[in-house]
Amino acid sequence: MVKGFTISTLIILSISVGYSQQHPGLLLTKESVVELRQGVEKFPLLKTSYLEAKAEVDAAMSRPISVPIPKDLPGGFTHEQHKNNFLMLQKAGVVFQISNDEKYAKWIKDVLLTYAAIYPTFDKHPATRSYAPGKFFWQCLNDANWLVYVSQAYDCIYDWLDKKTVNKLNKELFRPYAEYISIQNPQFFNRIHNHSTWGNAAVGMIGLVMDDKELIDWALNGLKIKVPGDIVKDNDGGAIQLKGQTEAGFFAQLDHSFSPDGYYTEGPYYQRYAMYPFLIFAEALANKKPELGILEYRNGLLIKAVFALVDQTNAAGEFFPINDSQKGMSLASRELVNALSMAYHYGGKNPQLLSLIQEQGRVPLTTSGLSAAKDIAAGLAKPYIFNSMELTDGANGDEGAIGIIRSKDLTLMMKYTKHGMGHGHFDRLSFLLYNGADEVIQDYGAARWVNIEHKDGGGYLKENNTWAKQTVAHNTLVVNKTSQFMGKVDDADKTSGTAYYFNAKNANVQIVSAKETNAYAGVAMQRTMAVLNIDGIENPLVLDLFNIQADKEESYDLPLYYMGELMSTNQKYTTNNTLTPMGENSGYQHLWTEAQGSMTGNLMQMTWFNKGKFYTMTSTVKAGDEMLLTRIGGNAPNYALRRDPGFIHRRKAGNTLFANLYERHGFYSRSDEIPVNSFTSITDLTVLHESADYVVVQFELKNGDKYRFAFSMNNKDEKTKHKVQIGNELIEWMGVSQFLKK
Repeated sequence: MVKGFTISTLIILSISVGYSQQHPGLLLTKESVVELRQGVEKFPLLKTSYLEAKAEVDAAMSRPISVPIPKDLPGGFTHEQHKNNFLMLQKAGVVFQISNDEKYAKWIKDVLLTYAAIYPTFDKHPATRSYAPGKFFWQCLNDANWLVYVSQAYDCIYDWLDKKTVNKLNKELFRPYAEYISIQNPQFFNRIHNHSTWGNAAVGMIGLVMDDKELIDWALNGLKIKVPGDIVKDNDGGAIQLKGQTEAGFFAQLDHSFSPDGYYTEGPYYQRYAMYPFLIFAEALANKKPELGILEYRNGLLIKAVFALVDQTNAAGEFFPINDSQKGMSLASRELVNALSMAYHYGGKNPQLLSLIQEQGRVPLTTSGLSAAKDIAAGLAKPYIFNSMELTDGANGDEGAIGIIRSKDLTLMMKYTKHGMGHGHFDRLSFLLYNGADEVIQDYGAARWVNIEHKDGGGYLKENNTWAKQTVAHNTLVVNKTSQFMGKVDDADKTSGTAYYFNAKNANVQIVSAKETNAYAGVAMQRTMAVLNIDGIENPLVLDLFNIQADKEESYDLPLYYMGELMSTNQKYTTNNTLTPMGENSGYQHLWTEAQGSMTGNLMQMTWFNKGKFYTMTSTVKAGDEMLLTRIGGNAPNYALRRDPGFIHRRKAGNTLFANLYERHGFYSRSDEIPVNSFTSITDLTVLHESADYVVVQFELKNGDKYRFAFSMNNKDEKTKHKVQIGNELIEWMGVSQFLKK
């Protein structure tokens, strides 16, 4: 095995140790430290944050230094101990600078020297699950986390240390460490991926501390070497396409990972994770190398990315759980504590961000945190306004998007992005729906128990690939019980969904429409969703039109994963006393069929109950349609999957249209045992016209009012006049859509 010293021995001789530089200089500067010392006495949120950090560090210092021999996966003792060490070291550095108490610097020095003494004795981590094993951790990614945080601590005590200790730490710990996660693991470092973002930031930040120009160049511009092999499989279960890759490094990450709107191609969960190294390294570069103008790069992209993250949350501040995400991750995460204050300070001091920072209850102990705490104390905070918007995907903003529509308490998100690389799911044209903070129609997210050792060491479960990523696990069309792109990541990464139309100018009629023509051979799909506010209806209605144009007859499944308990349906079904999986692959092996039935009539209605509220789906029915009531959990012997309910609308057809209406209505008081408005307002839904070019539907309410929605599927010129003949009636309208009361 390659030891940490092997490559570095000759190079170290030429390194210039930066004694002439001022430290701290990454996140803190000599000037900002003076301001922070004054600020912790003046501004309550800053003082609270400082005292909490100090208390944590004091508690860590009261225990013996622990730098164990690595052996565990996430959740295990050695993993968590090294993780706690880097978090405490970073905080101790800041506490030292603010308090000027040398006991904190001495503790940092002692811990770092302990690491320096044992680092040369470490080979690779004994766990073999990663494509790039680390030293302290099972993967280089976590080693990079360690260095991002510890470089900040080192920066804070650099000028306090004697030169002999600095030389020892530089040569025996930090330079070999930086080499290990870069030139010794180029398959980790030289990618466009959140892993490499951490690696670039780690190597760059320690390079800035040591004034090591070579490390800084590697971090910014990538390694000028070829990565062996065309394709490497990573530990997230995804394929890393390296063949032909010509760009790497921090600038390449900024160029290719984000759209101009700040949307991150891996989705909000990993954007949240990656924002810490993106922003921390950017702030360090802004302080140490202002000539790069990193915070202005791509029209202030990194600050836009923070706002994009905020806008991808529900009413509880939780990120939309798309792609490989764990539900419940929110703006309260430590990465966003830093991000929001940075976006406030460097992004024009938008007072709406201050209200979110107040909710976080803490600020980073940096200039950004000081700025936010000061203005909160001055009473400048304003509520954050969440608007409907379309966030584009792709470096140029032309590779799909997500559409977000907000109306009263309702939030609808439709996904038609790029695949998202190894963390993506086969879920083009899927959607999720919230009522306030409550999931109404869910995205499953990832099959993973992060850092919970009981469940396969806290890593991704095999069911993440066999279930969570498969198309049937999402609220979108499945053709012939096979996942989109035949479940091949490489093929999915080559294309994106196509944004067709997004219009949220009229608060009463907000529309998102997108196309997907590559997921299934010979099948073109277009989904159009409209959120409609109607007088006399207590909540907005969601109209869902899924249009399919196919070369031949296919078998279609349209799943819906509703949250809550089934109340009733107007269709008859047969329940199963013996559960059997619905299939053998493409995710169907993980679905139980609890009941099934052949649908009759022209209308299907299903009502469910969740969090004290009633919801009803109204769907049009065609001859031969089937309904299946499903339950997740088949073929998951270790109970790795949630037992959530689902509904599948099955149809055999060529060209066809699935038309659905979703309504939230009424409530139930458990204390009073009184249901109010527990039945839907919708009495009828009819497809008046369906073709490749136009869709026209009509629905009727209990009070007899009728409403019609017409939509142009291929011409989005708002000045074009459209005509559709329906029986004896000629329907005409101007622009893409028309919604009116009949």
